[in-house]
Amino acid sequence: MSSEQGALLIVGDVITDVVARHRTPPLPGTDTAAAIRTVPGGAGANVACWAASWGCRDVRFFGRAGADSAAWHEAALTRAGVRPRIVVDPEAATGTVICLVDGGAGAERTFLTDSGASLRLSAADWSPGLLDGVGWLHLSGYLFFAGPSRGAAETALAAARARGVPVSVDPASAGFLAELGVERFLAAVDGVDVLLPSESELRLLEPAGDLEEAARKLSRRFHTVVVKRGAAGALVARGGEVAAKLPALPTTPVDSTGAGDAFTGAFLTTHLRGAALAEATAEGCRAGARAVERVGGRPA
Repeated sequence: MSSEQGALLIVGDVITDVVARHRTPPLPGTDTAAAIRTVPGGAGANVACWAASWGCRDVRFFGRAGADSAAWHEAALTRAGVRPRIVVDPEAATGTVICLVDGGAGAERTFLTDSGASLRLSAADWSPGLLDGVGWLHLSGYLFFAGPSRGAAETALAAARARGVPVSVDPASAGFLAELGVERFLAAVDGVDVLLPSESELRLLEPAGDLEEAARKLSRRFHTVVVKRGAAGALVARGGEVAAKLPALPTTPVDSTGAGDAFTGAFLTTHLRGAALAEATAEGCRAGARAVERVGGRPA
């Protein structure tokens, strides 16, 4: 991204991931062998790291973590080329996610999530100066699933719109989205420029018709909708029409954690350089393919 285009600011979650890759299904009441690693994660923080690795020159991250590991997360983000601003929560611990990863061919993952301090980010933590020099704001959908962090996200969205800064949102979790309620989520993200749902999230947001019809319909409300489909590639709808369909790249999955975050980081970086939607989406697919070939949700 050139300096004229401004920085990419990501507001979202920073989480400690405990990744357990198991070759056989977990057995109740006894032991199941697994390879276990503790790594920095969080959808918002992961997007920031992938954007930096994809060549975005000024990536900023704003989120909240507990005093137990805020310094560790800040150091990890800085090493990745991100400029972090982490609010230290004096009471809640940093959020933790247990990632159970099937060691089979699909490397599919199941999350056990304790969001901890990340969803205690509040409107009171927001400062108008966070948008100084920013050319694009990206909001992690996890923020919308709790009252305090939803207030922070809505405050950031309103501030960006007032300044004419484009905004993107990744709905983040089909499970939490269903629990919150589709209409409540849609009302909260009204006015964003780019929505980046997974296929399952799209089906919740717009259940009518086939995938393309759902994407077209949703893109009449959010001008650009980029549907991340994992091994099926990606679909882009813009202004009520399908703009691009991209295949996934061949890959050997190890851990699918963070693949969607990788897609988003690469997509935004490429889009902000002025590339066409199809090219930006192809770069997102390339990053997603790279992400599933390593353990954890961040680039090497």
